[in-house]
Amino acid sequence: MNRTHEPTLVMLHGLLGDRHDWARVAERLEGISHLALDLPGHGDNRAVQVGSFEAFHEWLSATLSDRGIVRYCLLGYSLGGRLALYHASRQPPGLAALWLENAHPGLPTEQRPDRIAHDERWAARFAQEPLQEVLADWYRQPVFADLGAAQRRRQRDRRRHNSGQAVARMLRATSLGCQPSLWQWLADTSLPVGYLSGLQDAKFHALANRLAATAPHIHHAPLEGGHNLHSEQPDKVARQLDAWYRALR
Repeated sequence: MNRTHEPTLVMLHGLLGDRHDWARVAERLEGISHLALDLPGHGDNRAVQVGSFEAFHEWLSATLSDRGIVRYCLLGYSLGGRLALYHASRQPPGLAALWLENAHPGLPTEQRPDRIAHDERWAARFAQEPLQEVLADWYRQPVFADLGAAQRRRQRDRRRHNSGQAVARMLRATSLGCQPSLWQWLADTSLPVGYLSGLQDAKFHALANRLAATAPHIHHAPLEGGHNLHSEQPDKVARQLDAWYRALR
């Protein structure tokens, strides 16, 4: 395809990841122009710092402008999905669609202080303790309950090159407790929105079902798998993205 009027698929990974996390999906996207970015504090952008969701929005807008990307679809996983959602809510020119993978639309106001405190405890550990020890505990969280022991080891090995200090800064800046609730924005937006949820990720699959009930125009695609669908099911994720992309024409 690769026509200038076709949107570029821009992909945002989750906390501790990098742009290479999307490689197995990207290689299955035939004829779709795509760009996977390293988030601030990660990969080649480890030295980049953003202090808020709004600062990330400004960073992403500038990055896309620098890359000459005028029209785009935005895909985000977990933290990357929350950042993508906030960016979309700012109604940037050129955004053609928003696609989320196991991403939280936001907490009620009264729950945010507890979440900030929760994330601060993790940030302090990332900043102060040996990374391998923190990662071992990180992947024991309930959201990763579908991972077996061998999968947890592989995840720790893949993430050991991170900077604990950089991860801590990003976690503090983009805590779910700092994120505005965007449930109503999702219910009201006319932007095409798709949501991928893992059937074995009980928390986010329930969130996706709730979102689909409150915003019926959102395309909810439940897939077999857990929290990290693009890693577990790259074929199925790529097929769904392809279908959503081609529906934009």
